[in-house]
Amino acid sequence: METIYTFDSLDQKIQELEIRQEREWCSIKDEIDEIKDNLKPLNLIKNTVEEMNETVGFKSNMAQSAISIGIGYLAKRFVVGKSTSMFKSILGSVLQLAVTNLVSKKTHEASREESYQQEPSRE
Repeated sequence: METIYTFDSLDQKIQELEIRQEREWCSIKDEIDEIKDNLKPLNLIKNTVEEMNETVGFKSNMAQSAISIGIGYLAKRFVVGKSTSMFKSILGSVLQLAVTNLVSKKTHEASREESYQQEPSRE
């Protein structure tokens, strides 16, 4: 820092520093507002979902899982219907689990075979 010899240059330097302090204070306030906004529950959920969607392969795995669960549920509803019997309810749940696992395994194996076919051979 340079030495100041006159009152005019001292006043000028004080004004510059006050302006700088005001700018930095406004910047800090803006950052605090941004942090508050990011910590709202809705924004936390939104940011988490966006990060999950950016993960490689998450969308395809999520879609495959949703499809297999849906097919299992439809199989249960088709076979059991709206029965009040405890035995049919348990049988329907077992059927739903079996169909869901079966569909999930087949889609997982098919996607694995596609990835092997897309990789270039290393010869």
